[in-house]
Amino acid sequence: MSETTLANSRETPAHEKADAAPTPGRAKRLVGPLAAIGGIAAATTYLAFVDPNTPGHYPGCPTQTLMGVDCPGCGGLRATHDLAHGDIAGAFGHNALFVLLVPVIVFFLGRNLVSAWTGRPPRALSPKWSQRLLTLFIAVTIVFTLVRNFPFGAYLGSG
Repeated sequence: MSETTLANSRETPAHEKADAAPTPGRAKRLVGPLAAIGGIAAATTYLAFVDPNTPGHYPGCPTQTLMGVDCPGCGGLRATHDLAHGDIAGAFGHNALFVLLVPVIVFFLGRNLVSAWTGRPPRALSPKWSQRLLTLFIAVTIVFTLVRNFPFGAYLGSG
């Protein structure tokens, strides 16, 4: 074997791989997750400084304006504002479903970021479990929407 063949056949030591700059492939993979995280961070920062409880800064919910009922997202801006200020109870008072979904959203953002960093796709759920979780999410959203619009569920209203 020639020296060139031997040099090309050796693997790069692990400590050299860890110190290497990100490859263009990694940089391209990170664009989407970092853009999503950056967009959410920018929107949350804006909501932290511009209070949605003050009239005139944000448009009203079309469902609430046209039909007089709270949609599943009603109160989400105010809940985000409260969460940005550390007021978890206040956030629950505006939209409990949104507050409960925040950790799920953070999990999936982190999962996509790790996947982009490593270049390995995230472990997928079986189609059976994916379907069950989607059905559960839709059912919970429908029940939440119905309950928050009846007098006995007024505590779930958008506040």
